[in-house]
Amino acid sequence: MNNPTDSDLDDRIAVFRHGLISRLLPKDLSAEERRNERRRIVAAEHQIPGTTRTHVAEGTLREWMRAWHRGGFEALKPKRRADEGAARALAPRLAERLLELKEAELTRPIRECIALARAEGVVEPDTGIAHSTVHRLFVRHELNRGNHKSAENAGVDRRRFAFRDAGQLWMSDVMHGPSVVGEGDARRRKKTYLIAFIDDATRVVPYAEFTFSESVRSFLPVMKQALLRRGLPERLYVDNGANYRSHHLALVCAKLGVALIHAKPRSPQGKGKIERFFRTVRAQLIGRLAPEDTASLAALNRRLGGWLEGEYHHAPHRGLENATPLERWTMSANAVRYPDPDVELDELFLFETLRKVQKDRTVSLDGRLYEVDASLIGEKVTLRFDPARPDGAVTVIHAGQTIERARQVDLYANCFVKRHPNNGTALTDREPQPSASQLSLRELDDDGDAGDAGTR
Repeated sequence: MNNPTDSDLDDRIAVFRHGLISRLLPKDLSAEERRNERRRIVAAEHQIPGTTRTHVAEGTLREWMRAWHRGGFEALKPKRRADEGAARALAPRLAERLLELKEAELTRPIRECIALARAEGVVEPDTGIAHSTVHRLFVRHELNRGNHKSAENAGVDRRRFAFRDAGQLWMSDVMHGPSVVGEGDARRRKKTYLIAFIDDATRVVPYAEFTFSESVRSFLPVMKQALLRRGLPERLYVDNGANYRSHHLALVCAKLGVALIHAKPRSPQGKGKIERFFRTVRAQLIGRLAPEDTASLAALNRRLGGWLEGEYHHAPHRGLENATPLERWTMSANAVRYPDPDVELDELFLFETLRKVQKDRTVSLDGRLYEVDASLIGEKVTLRFDPARPDGAVTVIHAGQTIERARQVDLYANCFVKRHPNNGTALTDREPQPSASQLSLRELDDDGDAGDAGTR
């Protein structure tokens, strides 16, 4: 939406903060690795929601990490100050500009920062600014001299890597698959995409599925099934495609405590293991498909599931010293964590879309019409739904409140709804249905869909 609400902005800020600290949270990082990663975060420029600043101080990162350990995702949301709107030692706009000036050049003296702020009109010429106050501001954000070492000149270090335990790192990517007969048309074939996850340490595939799209609406249901089967990874390493950059995916990972890591553009080296898996799929599965395996998407996925569980997971793997993926998983799966029972995965993975309620009190979703409460006519509502279940429930949300479950339109049943004589609205949800012979032409005409004016 163009004008996000405070709640939307808070979510985006929390997702951004989690995206940074998740690179520092894994327990298997050494102190030196964590320190180097923190320096890279501090040296880099970021698009920070809700502000024009582009850098984050080390002290701020530590504050966010403490908040995460204290209260999880909700604790990363910005807190509203009790004295919001009241005068402070440094006005928010002035403090923000002073931090930007210091971040732009870390060796810039405090007096010069104050002078530049005055010259820009951020502070009135006759307003006094204590040198010590600005110094404390910079110290609090760790912008004093000597705290930063540029990582721009560091050489690119590419090495083969392998995690030790199951669940430390998952990779995900998409492979172009074979065409199958599409739904509802026995003559037309549609292209498929294989969305897959692989565990780095064991080469186990938590879940994989062929879909008709590689969009986030296809990706997230596959991810949900992977989590239900093999637990939560500490890190999820993905590409830079639009489906992996979606806010919904980032929000899901943040709320589940999964570090979402995007591969650097034009650097496919880090995805070698899943690319190797895709080569195995092409050689051992795609090349052996029978015509009945591509008769439908469901048939293709049944063939994929049988191959994964019956062959792939039981085959010795050269990268595992000839152990099988399942054997390696069994050896190290004790550390795998599973979703907290209090976490409603179904709710977390629901999609949202905005719709305007039409005059006939309906909204359209994926080619289906749904009825909502008549009081919402003309209003914009949010629909929450599961794209993997086309006939599933659709929840209607308005002004931040859950209103009802939308009902799919039953055009025939609406023929028998009793209308108000003046405005045509229904007095009751449903009246006892008369037979077709009892329904007069006048009643049908009043409904607007049956009868002919010339027959009256």
